[in-house]
Amino acid sequence: MVAQFVRLKLTLLANTLRRSVWQTIGVVVGGLYALTIVGMLTFAAVAGGTTDAVLTGHVLTMAGALLVLGWWLVPVFLYGVDATLDPHRFATYGIPRGRLLLGLGVAGVVSIPGLATLLIVLGSALAWWRSPAALAAALVGAVIALALCVVGSRAITTALSPLLESRRSREVLMIAAFVPIMLIGPLFSWLGQRAESGITLAADGARSIAADGAGLLGWTPFGAPWGLASAVHDGDWLGALGRLVVALGSLALLALWWDRTLARSLENPAKGGGTKSARGKGLGVFDRLPATPVGAVAARAGTYWLRDPRYSSSIVVVPLLPVVLWFATRAGDGAELMLIVAPLTAWILGFSISNDIAYDHTAFALHVATGTTGKTDRWGRVIPVLAIGTPLVVAYAVGSVAVTGRWEWLPPILGLTLGTLPAASGISSAVSARWLYPVAKPGESPFKQPQGATGATMLAQAVNSGLTLAVCAPALVLTGFALFLPSVPLGWVTLVVAPALGVVVLVLGVRWGAATYDRRTPELLQRVLSYA
Repeated sequence: MVAQFVRLKLTLLANTLRRSVWQTIGVVVGGLYALTIVGMLTFAAVAGGTTDAVLTGHVLTMAGALLVLGWWLVPVFLYGVDATLDPHRFATYGIPRGRLLLGLGVAGVVSIPGLATLLIVLGSALAWWRSPAALAAALVGAVIALALCVVGSRAITTALSPLLESRRSREVLMIAAFVPIMLIGPLFSWLGQRAESGITLAADGARSIAADGAGLLGWTPFGAPWGLASAVHDGDWLGALGRLVVALGSLALLALWWDRTLARSLENPAKGGGTKSARGKGLGVFDRLPATPVGAVAARAGTYWLRDPRYSSSIVVVPLLPVVLWFATRAGDGAELMLIVAPLTAWILGFSISNDIAYDHTAFALHVATGTTGKTDRWGRVIPVLAIGTPLVVAYAVGSVAVTGRWEWLPPILGLTLGTLPAASGISSAVSARWLYPVAKPGESPFKQPQGATGATMLAQAVNSGLTLAVCAPALVLTGFALFLPSVPLGWVTLVVAPALGVVVLVLGVRWGAATYDRRTPELLQRVLSYA
């Protein structure tokens, strides 16, 4: 049964790649990137185990715990679980749940993240190559850690699936997801203060922090499998047994939880994924924009930003950026870090429309049926971003400079910000008319990852980010010279040149995107409908 699930997963992935050359390229690029990361981490583990096995064991325990936690949280709050093998598709086949869970769990490793994690956990075990007993314990811990990653991820997302059917629940869960992000700053601040006040030698300080962190995490479900080898290496057999019990017990509880939640999901499936019927409250945004084709498209796009969680979830990090960076600067004299919040926000807002046609789903057929031109479509989608984003990024730029107290830096920072927003929007307008990738359907959880989305998403986002960085390079260079020379006149030059360059990129990007849209409208519709 397990072999059949793995074979089915490979067949579905192969069929997905055959439909699009770009998805194949994206998977290849993603695989090469993953192999590079795996090679670097394996080399670091072997080198660390050769020089200082004790410290390496502590670091592996903390890093491994972070890896397991990432598998549990990232699919829920960012990308969603791969839905290639949706368990609901097997509800009519009468497969015993035990076999279904085992097959889904093993098949969950058949992906770039899954295979990369498999290689990472096995490569990290090589850190104990000098101690055969510790190496054997590390291999056992690696298998358990991989199982915890997959089973924990599936159990949590299956349990939360009913909650995500409600928009209110999605918003509450989204807010809860940002708590760990907001704690990153205070955590760095705490570590920095401890290093300054209680530790004099950097090496001893690193060892002390690593030992404390590994000692705490080694008895949690996240770090217990990674602490097995360290305990065996130190001769702490009782501690190794205790960690093994914690790891296996956690795995058993997660498997039981997954079994119960999956049974409930299969026996009582959600009745549709749409929203509840709403009462009309006027025309909303449509009543505030001109009654023109561009105004209609802009009003529809603005309505999506206000009411569609798939849109809001992609930019919800924007309000948290100043908070996170402010906490990060509390650890020392790093207030200058706040200066990146405005241009970074501008890039995020411009990037947010990089796959807008795919988000339309079947509603894009209205554009085709009504003969909406590429110029109308592209400008209609850009206008809400510029209208909402411009005052926001200006406020962020002024606030970040106020934190530093260096008001002479305001012209270059403001210039870079006002240049990045239109430039990023122009690049997204061009790229989104050429490269599409699957997204969650309207009414579905914004955290759900559709089949075959990973490779195409990575490729499209890499192209978009690279082009944006390239067109913003002159503004970045001018801003760098204005800040580090320093040069006040050059700052005022940046305030004029960077926005002008951004507007040029915006106009050219919209024109190129409009021409591509007009030329490829039937193909774009066919691509969007293939995601249904």
